[in-house]
Amino acid sequence: MKFSSIFLLIISFAFLSCNGQASKESQTIDAKAFSEKIAATTNPQILDVRTPAEFSSDHIDKAVNVDWLGDSFVAETEKLDKTKPVYVYCKSGGRSQSAVAKLKELGFTNVYQLQGGILKWDAAGLSKPSNKITGMTLQDYNKLVDSDKKVLVSFYAEWCAPCKKMTPYITKMQTELEDSVTIIRLDADKNKTLMTEMKISELPTILLYEKAAVKWRKSGFISEGELREQIQ
Repeated sequence: MKFSSIFLLIISFAFLSCNGQASKESQTIDAKAFSEKIAATTNPQILDVRTPAEFSSDHIDKAVNVDWLGDSFVAETEKLDKTKPVYVYCKSGGRSQSAVAKLKELGFTNVYQLQGGILKWDAAGLSKPSNKITGMTLQDYNKLVDSDKKVLVSFYAEWCAPCKKMTPYITKMQTELEDSVTIIRLDADKNKTLMTEMKISELPTILLYEKAAVKWRKSGFISEGELREQIQ
């Protein structure tokens, strides 16, 4: 009987401990689910961890901006209610992943991250409609890729880590291969209208055109060797 009682106590303690760990939820969910959870939450705590400049250009309704790269992230997030859900997003998911880990460390018990960031949110058609044109139009873009030579377009962003790794050899290839292929780099943040119209939701994204038709497309990091193989 004594052994059984001790065993039951150990099992109960383990159960409670597991429950306590499980309560500190952190989920990465797609744009549709993210939107639905926000809609179902009274006074939702929505955290945009991008820079103030990015936030001012567009953001999810009712979101609060706390820059993950700034100096006051911890101080600002400590003002939030740790017992209520927090909905976190950035541009494409990199910064928000780091922010979510920090929030869990700070004791937040229920954190949801937007998979793919606001790029996926935009691609899902969840952003407010806007008549404002930012950057190149689709019509201008189509003229750009209509060429007798191959045209390679690289969509990138200054904050994108894989983009930074690829920048040196892409800019080098622009000069080396200029006789056979036109290589164009487009800043995603400066061409938001085009990003939305083309439904580009990941960075970097590279497209290779021949006679104005897409012959190859790649999202995510690609090595110099692999990229050169595709162009040949």
